[in-house]
Amino acid sequence: MQKWYVSVMLNRLMFIYFIQKKSFLDNDINYLRTKLTESQTDGTNRYYRNFLCPLFFEGFAKPENERSREVKRLLGKIPYLNGGIFQQHELETLHGENIDIPDTAFEQIFKFFERYDWHLDDRPLKNDNEINPDVLGYIFEKYINQKQMGAYYTKEDITEYISKNTIIPFLFDKARKACKIAFEGDASVWNLLQEDPNRYIYDAVKTGVELELPEEIAAGIDDIPKRNDCWNTLASEEYALPTEIWREVVARWQRYETVRAKLANGEVRDINDLITYNLNIRQFAQDVIENCEGPELLRAFWKAITEVTILDPTCGSGAFLFAALNILEPLYEACLDRMQVFLDEVGDNSESRQSRKYNDFRNILADIKQHPNRRYFILKSIIINNLYGVDIMDEAIEICKLRLFLKMVAQIEDVRRIEPLPDIDFNVQAGNTLVGYATYQQVENAVTGKFDFDNTMKRIQEKAEDVEHLFDRFREQQIELGGVVTPADKQALQHKLQTLEDELNGYLAGEYKVDSNKKATYQDWLISHKPFHWFIAFYGILQSGGFDVIIGNPPYVEYSKVKKQYIVNEYKTEKCGNLYALSIEISFDLSKGPVGMIVQLPLVCTDRMIPAQSLFKTQNRKSWFANFDDRPGKLFDDLQHIRATIFLSTTENDQDIATLYATKYNRWFTEVRSILFEGIVYEDITDICVEGAFPKIADSIGRHLVNKLKNAKKSVLSFKTGKYLCYFHNSPQYWIRTTNFVPYFWNEREGEKISTHVKPLYLTTELDASIVAATLNSSLFYWWFLVLSNCRDLTLREVRSFPIGVNQMDEATKQSLSELSVDLMQDLKHNAQRKETNYKTTGRVVYDEFFPRHSKPIIDKIDRVLAQHYGFTDAELDFIINYDIKYRMGLGS
Repeated sequence: MQKWYVSVMLNRLMFIYFIQKKSFLDNDINYLRTKLTESQTDGTNRYYRNFLCPLFFEGFAKPENERSREVKRLLGKIPYLNGGIFQQHELETLHGENIDIPDTAFEQIFKFFERYDWHLDDRPLKNDNEINPDVLGYIFEKYINQKQMGAYYTKEDITEYISKNTIIPFLFDKARKACKIAFEGDASVWNLLQEDPNRYIYDAVKTGVELELPEEIAAGIDDIPKRNDCWNTLASEEYALPTEIWREVVARWQRYETVRAKLANGEVRDINDLITYNLNIRQFAQDVIENCEGPELLRAFWKAITEVTILDPTCGSGAFLFAALNILEPLYEACLDRMQVFLDEVGDNSESRQSRKYNDFRNILADIKQHPNRRYFILKSIIINNLYGVDIMDEAIEICKLRLFLKMVAQIEDVRRIEPLPDIDFNVQAGNTLVGYATYQQVENAVTGKFDFDNTMKRIQEKAEDVEHLFDRFREQQIELGGVVTPADKQALQHKLQTLEDELNGYLAGEYKVDSNKKATYQDWLISHKPFHWFIAFYGILQSGGFDVIIGNPPYVEYSKVKKQYIVNEYKTEKCGNLYALSIEISFDLSKGPVGMIVQLPLVCTDRMIPAQSLFKTQNRKSWFANFDDRPGKLFDDLQHIRATIFLSTTENDQDIATLYATKYNRWFTEVRSILFEGIVYEDITDICVEGAFPKIADSIGRHLVNKLKNAKKSVLSFKTGKYLCYFHNSPQYWIRTTNFVPYFWNEREGEKISTHVKPLYLTTELDASIVAATLNSSLFYWWFLVLSNCRDLTLREVRSFPIGVNQMDEATKQSLSELSVDLMQDLKHNAQRKETNYKTTGRVVYDEFFPRHSKPIIDKIDRVLAQHYGFTDAELDFIINYDIKYRMGLGS
């Protein structure tokens, strides 16, 4: 409780610190420090109770005409802020009389604060001592225990990519249903793509495309044998993106030509195609609104934009909610600008028939003028009407709300134009996303057979409807000029909500075998599980089918680690063993539109995630999976090496099968991070998925190769019996290391032994062992490993799934592979280096390190033999030999 209240107090003080720097508080930029000094002249340790409490609860929380004369004299000229943040917190309601904070605490806090320059705006920070509201979220994510909570600060390029590719498709789908004519025929919105294709292709993709390729590079495009060593060297700066080799330049240019041709030919006529081809969906949305030819389409977009409900079910300090806000804000602006154009065209004659058609536009624009400024109105509307968040950490919710309030206040330059802040306690709430009743059906199941079912459900539903009615009234009231939720109104709503929560908690506790009549046990259960009932918290939204869009970065925590704190009930994904899988499942239950999240890579490539993978295979679902390594560049800052998958998933009622797209296993150098997401390439993998894996490929060649290998016959090799052994290292990075000898390993505690990272394979003949060793070292198997595995752990799962096909090989192929295996083993030994290090557990360790990249010419020969065996084309062989070549050979860095 103390830690939570510290967070509440710090949030209030930080809010005040920001606004005092704008001279909003008694025209004093050091207001808090000034009042601390004044308080200390009257006595010590009076600042908290005699000044801050009146400031919070009598000053900011009440209009000036409701403040007493004494309070006005004490506080000076300060604005009425409201906003929930300055109403009594539940901790103060319960323990207010016992809370006391000495002056020294505030002296230390203010001394710390004064080390920084506080800016209440969006300016880029140039110095380490500058701070703005956006920094607060980053600080919070660093402050919490990341390993325990599984929470990581999500950078803006990730949140933007997910948000734009979920929110904008939903808006288009809704607008299309309301105004079909604008999306069909010769004058449809899709013509914008056809008229100017380059406008919607990212600049990074277009880099250098207007130039002629050097002759030695161009020669190899259609004539594969002419793809000489130059193709794998760094490309000239005028042609290339940072770190690109010529092979990548050619691939990028070819993709550009393909996508541009599709746009120019009018083949892109669905908003989801802009995801598949990774086009500038934000620019397209902006242009469609700005070019609305008729008011019907504009009205359709305005309705979609102002009514869309966007949820982050594990919102933390609000990174994704702010990303959503940043997506919606320019679309709001574009709609308002277009409304003004329509009004300008008919002039000021409000009595004309033509003008009366636009009275709704006139009323909207007139209403905005009653607010401090247009941007403030837009942000306030988005925060109240569009954004919703839940998080298990109370402190995270406090920070999230603080940042949203600061975002609004930052738009005000004149203290006389400050509006009371909205109360968003019902938009952004604390609770356990995974524990509680999410749907009407779940409540119905809980009540069935235990109570007077019909009357109980009717009563619960009526109460939930009553609560939702109050929510709606509050939202409407707060968007009006000066509209607020009074403390009395809020308390009445909270009381009704608490009554419902208590009843549902009682039902839920019974499912957990907890007797709600045993107060101590029941209270412990409430604290540990923090149940959150979506059914009543967002009753209206769920009754309408669910949230329109769900986005986020759920916790990456093994379920086994939280079982001592809380357990979940009836999740299909419980066997997946990680909270992010459970979060995906609940998100699909709560949504009626797109869902987009960043999770850990194993979602798409491990057997234990099969229950989660099955969620994406339902009949009418379309999904995209973008996959990322954590080396050399990484998505998350600091030392967090997290291999990640970003998924986007939506439902399409007119399709009868699930459709799946994926990228390759993306690697990049840090210099490329700013354009990383502009270069994403998807490929349709619907027909090549295997049990436990969504293949990580991004090209038709990769898809064809997967199909060829899936259809190839496997050899009957047990790998567990036989006297001929080969050994593979179970943690490859850029190379598979397989030998027919035991790699040298010695440690101080145990002496010479086989490293725990080296795993044996048992074969029945010496020839089989040499063929297996050669094949597992091939670039083909390395590619297979990246496509289907978790890209970190090489196990028997991957070895067994690969169709080595020894039984189907002709004698010449077997002999060639056997001879190349001998050559490779000799070369690996020749290039090996004996290394020494120290570990706490085993002391000094001595081992042989191998460098397969020095043996690449031999490995290439192995791949040529395998390509002939499997019937690969020249293009497919070239693809395999040079797959991931930049990173495997250390190029481009």
